Order: sequence, then structure tokens, then C-alpha cells
Amino acid sequence: MSAAALWTAVVAGSLGCYLVKLAGLSVPDRVLEDPRVRRVAAMLPVALLAALVAVQTVADGTRLVLDARLAGVGVAVLAVALRAPFLVVVLAAMLSTALLRL
Repeated sequence: MSAAALWTAVVAGSLGCYLVKLAGLSVPDRVLEDPRVRRVAAMLPVALLAALVAVQTVADGTRLVLDARLAGVGVAVLAVALRAPFLVVVLAAMLSTALLRL
């Protein structure tokens, strides 16, 4: 990729991000106050983060891989179900993943 093409892509991406942000600011208040929109807006970050965790847990490039990362996420889910503090959840997931990779 040439430098000009790279900078064109950077500028186009920046402009696209700005337009998306501007579109979000231009939504009328009556739309944002709708209860359905509020529920979706409240759940959207959780869904996006869950999707990111799922991809990072079972993907390796273009392949699906079941390895120690999945066990670490399983331990984290178990710790959350047991209402463990956040630091304990992270440490349990980290230790279980590290031990399985030995």
C-alpha cells in the first residue's frame, strides 16, 4: 500500500468517525426518550463487550481454537456466579489460564 493510499484511508476513516458521531448528536430528544431506545442503549455495550470477549477467547486468526483461554473465561464466569469481587475474578481467570498453559 502506498503512502498516499494509506493517508487517504486514514482521512476517510476519520471523516467517517466524525460523521457517525455527528449523526449521534443529531438524534432528536423524543427518540432518545423512548423506553425501547433506552433499553437497547443500555444493553448494547454489554453485548459488544461479550462479543469481543467471545472472539478473543476462541479465535486465533481465522481459525476457531479451544484452549486455555476458554477455561479461563469459564473460571471467570463461575467466579462471577459466586459473586466474587472483580479482582478475584480476574486473578482466578488469569491463574487458571496460566496453569493450563504450563
